[in-house]
Amino acid sequence: MAFNINVYTESTPNPASMKFLVNKLLLNGSVDFPTKESAESSPFAKELFKFNFVAGVFFASNFVTISKTEDAEWPDIEPILKEFVKGAVEAELQVREIVQEGTPDFEGTEAEIKIQQILHDYVRPAVEQDGGAIHFKSFDSGVVTVELRGSCSGCPSSTYTLKAGIENLLKRMVPEVTEVVSEAL
Repeated sequence: MAFNINVYTESTPNPASMKFLVNKLLLNGSVDFPTKESAESSPFAKELFKFNFVAGVFFASNFVTISKTEDAEWPDIEPILKEFVKGAVEAELQVREIVQEGTPDFEGTEAEIKIQQILHDYVRPAVEQDGGAIHFKSFDSGVVTVELRGSCSGCPSSTYTLKAGIENLLKRMVPEVTEVVSEAL
């Protein structure tokens, strides 16, 4: 008996990105394909980039966030993408070559490990809700550098999220943190 795949969309804080959710786990973790060239390892993303209005593709758990080109309008392309995502999931098109991922191994100083754990446990789920991802880059002289991906990359409200949300949380939980900055992709 075939499993019926349902696809529904959710807008994200970034007007250029839309989240396409499916009732099936696509992958554990997340993977970002900000350009057509970066999608070589992903049959699913490669097919999406064949649409000339797709500017970026980001996968996490049970959704794909698609960023559109400036000249495309969501009312025109959303039904096309919805149908494509449904077909691709039903055909079990791979998000990427299968790599097993377990619980992340955090490395670094005691403060760096604590920061990574907080980002993983508290921040990641919230950011994924908005169709994006956050990755720890470094911690130097009180400054935490993170990388924002998916709909968070280039999102107008990501600066506010970074400063008001993530920075305050980390300052409270890790006294050594003085600032959080984002590295652009």
